[in-house]
Amino acid sequence: MKTAESDAKELSKIVPVSSRLEGLLASRREGWTLPQPFFNDPEVYRADIDSVWRTGWLFAGHTCEIRRPGDYFLVEMDSDSIIVIRGEDGVIHGLHNVCRHRGSLICDEPCGQVPKLVCPYHQWAYHLDGRLLAWRGMQPDLNKDDFALRTVHVREAGGLLFINLAANPIPFEAAENCLTALLQPQGLGHAKVAKAVDYEVKANWKIIWENNRECFHCNANHPQYIKANFDHYNADDTTPRIRDEMAAVVRRNEAKWASEGLASTHRNPGMTRFPDAERGIWFSGNRTPLVDGWVSETMNGKQAAPLMGDYREADVGTVRVRTLPNFWNHSSCDHGVSTRLLPAGPQLTRIRVWWLVDQHAVEGRDYELEALTPFWQLTSEQDWIICERQQRGINSSAYEPGPYSTFKEYNVEAFVRWYLQALAK
Repeated sequence: MKTAESDAKELSKIVPVSSRLEGLLASRREGWTLPQPFFNDPEVYRADIDSVWRTGWLFAGHTCEIRRPGDYFLVEMDSDSIIVIRGEDGVIHGLHNVCRHRGSLICDEPCGQVPKLVCPYHQWAYHLDGRLLAWRGMQPDLNKDDFALRTVHVREAGGLLFINLAANPIPFEAAENCLTALLQPQGLGHAKVAKAVDYEVKANWKIIWENNRECFHCNANHPQYIKANFDHYNADDTTPRIRDEMAAVVRRNEAKWASEGLASTHRNPGMTRFPDAERGIWFSGNRTPLVDGWVSETMNGKQAAPLMGDYREADVGTVRVRTLPNFWNHSSCDHGVSTRLLPAGPQLTRIRVWWLVDQHAVEGRDYELEALTPFWQLTSEQDWIICERQQRGINSSAYEPGPYSTFKEYNVEAFVRWYLQALAK
């Protein structure tokens, strides 16, 4: 029997990609998972890159990673290599890592410190803001001003750096206001990287995002996470005792945070829908309580490093930030954990996870990585296993879209709606 999925596979052999995409978009059933080509088809992947990744604001890294003029790091997004670098005047620039002479990459190392940018091929040299500085051996009738490095837009919010590859990017101001208000007390701009781990996950980026947007899977897959957090509970499985406990924790913490001037958009952990993506908003954030007795997302719930930012006590819950299509962060009183996705193919996503602590904290004296990192390293790696398993299943000829739970997967449906709207523009 023919299905919409089998029809889409047949169409892929004969229909141009634009028409085929229109058919795929039309075939998607609301409240159900996406058809198979959205997760493994090269043409859909290219449409994702062009319509989502090259138009949206992408989390690049943290301001604390490039403190001094000449400090830089690279962002590798599909075929684009971007240099994010602090200039001589302290301004942060985004530059395409492509020499204007014959197209060589300029920077090979993923991060570093340089007095100027010099192409290793023919030694064209550039100022830290991308202006051409020297081009030995070139004819005098050429104009240096015509050969600056191509730029990308860069914005900062709460110690986080975002880049946008579009000529005319979507507005950033609303996101800046939201994220700055939530993150200012956290002090990420005055942090340092305690550890970073890179992963290559054999799954489409949307599979990883869908997994992040629900805690339906948490009870069975994240034993450490559910000890600290409420969001594995949902409207259909909470007893009156649990609901009362959650409500009491929320009331107590939100009143306390309000008296201390800490921003909170949270209303009811694990029970409230956050349909930001559904409303076309690519960013969202909230401060949420931890379970009583926990002050940090560590294995034992105890503080594992000095307090960050403006915090004067440990009981501040966790700040959670999400920006589509490639970033989420959980920050406790003593550390923050940032996760960045970068697409590397229809079934491959490169992921970096950072642990940040106060800039003055000293490893071995003020914190131990063995206490700081396991909670989120376990949670992340458990998720990567889940996502790779799902990708292999979706690739099967037996795969057909299935229904989302309206109790537990409403945020997944919101993400899919946001994605489809972005793809259709």
